[in-house]
Amino acid sequence: MALGLMLAGLQSCGGVNEPAPDQLKEDGIKITESDQGYLFQEGDSPVLFYQRAPKSFEGAYTRNNYLHPLWTLDGEILTEDGPEDHLHQRGIFWTWHQTYAGEQRLGDAWACQDFTWDVQQSMIEDEPEGGKALSVKVLWRSPALLDENGEQKPVVEESTRILVYPAQPSYRAIDVIIQLRALEDEVKIGGSEDEKGYGGFSARIKMPEDLLFRSSGGIVEAQTTQVEVGPWVNFEGSFGKGGRRSSLAILVHPSNPGSVDKWILRKSGSMQNPVYPGRGLAPISKDEPTILKYRLLVHAETPEGLDLDSLYEEYSGKDAGG
Repeated sequence: MALGLMLAGLQSCGGVNEPAPDQLKEDGIKITESDQGYLFQEGDSPVLFYQRAPKSFEGAYTRNNYLHPLWTLDGEILTEDGPEDHLHQRGIFWTWHQTYAGEQRLGDAWACQDFTWDVQQSMIEDEPEGGKALSVKVLWRSPALLDENGEQKPVVEESTRILVYPAQPSYRAIDVIIQLRALEDEVKIGGSEDEKGYGGFSARIKMPEDLLFRSSGGIVEAQTTQVEVGPWVNFEGSFGKGGRRSSLAILVHPSNPGSVDKWILRKSGSMQNPVYPGRGLAPISKDEPTILKYRLLVHAETPEGLDLDSLYEEYSGKDAGG
């Protein structure tokens, strides 16, 4: 089934069908492949889509290897792809402004300029208790690095695993585990070269007027530059149907390299980003991969709220999906 028809069917009549919790648990997660990528569902409800095939906007900003749409628990799309203010931003994505092989700079993956993601392999795996995982192997290439035949040489092998768990009464957990291994000598990655230093795992989400940021210490105010707030941030706002409030939390695993406390937070017109590695360059090894782990918690607003400190403690004490 074509993706457009698939999603249109899911979103027709103002939303998706909402199975009862018992039915969701019984059905578990399923993954459907199309020519564009992979749709994760629970029962009849869409969860997220992995964009495997390259897509562009009128031939520009060609991108793939990211998640969009990501849906709330009540069937509303939470993410944005190619918004007017930043056409290169896309759903849940993980890219950097700077990629080097030795002294050679290789395009700008963040801005979708002179950079491609070649999805070589994909595999669907069953997980305990009804979960499902998609593992992909992706080669990074740039026209700035060619072999003797004039073909683009792969510079990094990315192995990413996206693990979706069945919904709990008020939230759903999604793990994203990214492994990067260099295929050339002296490969390095880095964020923006200004004082913001943004780059890495990022979320372009909708930004309602009542958007709030919350961490373990309480409400956080967005700033122009990095904010040091801790290893998780909850984004709260009117994301749900009819303005119903819901939330997305991003958790950064403590095993990640570098700081797990620094964030770029935006109230409007941009993305949200737990920064890695910042404006400086971080080496990518040929032998030991760089491993980056993140958890998304999509949840509904409830009177008691989620105990995100406890959920982070649980997440940080496990292998986090691989």
